[in-house]
Amino acid sequence: MDAKMSRIAAFPPAAHAQFAACYPHSPAKLTHALLDHPLLTLDALADLAAALPINSIEYNLGALPIGIDPDAIPKTDLGVVEAIRSIDTSACWVVLKRIEQVPAYAALLQGLLGELADVVTPRTGAMLQLEGFVFVSSPDAVTPFHFDPEHNILLQLRGSKTMALFPGVDEAVFPDEVQEQFHLGQHHRNLPWREEFAALGQPIAIGPGEAIHVPVKTPHWVQNGPAPSISLSITWRSEWSYAEADARAFNHMLRGLGLHPARPAAYPARNAAKSLAWRALRKVRKTA
Repeated sequence: MDAKMSRIAAFPPAAHAQFAACYPHSPAKLTHALLDHPLLTLDALADLAAALPINSIEYNLGALPIGIDPDAIPKTDLGVVEAIRSIDTSACWVVLKRIEQVPAYAALLQGLLGELADVVTPRTGAMLQLEGFVFVSSPDAVTPFHFDPEHNILLQLRGSKTMALFPGVDEAVFPDEVQEQFHLGQHHRNLPWREEFAALGQPIAIGPGEAIHVPVKTPHWVQNGPAPSISLSITWRSEWSYAEADARAFNHMLRGLGLHPARPAAYPARNAAKSLAWRALRKVRKTA
């Protein structure tokens, strides 16, 4: 990495303060100083795609509806490197997953998240499972309605996009059963979409130099702007997010017994009882 770039704070003081005001509950628009970073140019990302294992790459045609069955997503005949290099015209959506598998990107990710640790650690504990994802999207591409289990900040580097975020506490939008199944590997991250959900969304538009804090498991979908887009998603887990996930899995077991469990409590509740019970049960199953 260029020595000069490594000395520049990615999140200026105002963005750091805004993050501190919203974390971990609320979506918020931030700013960043990563434009023109040498690891995040189109050519560098094409090289990154060639270096990553195939299971760390997902790409398809970008003209998708908001809601779509994962098995119905149309593929492209292009290779991923070609799709990235021709993103202006390839009509594709590409995500490079777990970019920290390449040492230079691991250093970048650790540096970015290290700037936020003074806010994160006292609230949700140490940053765990640090992962980075790069999205390269053709004009007007859509990322369908879905959710992610990580704490997440999406940084826009080129082009523009609008993310519509939805209340995860709304049972109609995000049923408890779906969350439970996801944490057991029984449900894809994509969510069923109904047009009546549209009025519930909070749209946040970002361009180069802007970012969005996306709280854990906030349902959202993304519409790319009229130009090709490059975005970097920096993510981490916390003991709090793992405990909530374990409590969801334990609830699934309770439903199987005919019970109607209460949903896990929101942060700062630790959901310790259900979380510890699920971890103990999982350990017994592994040793049985």
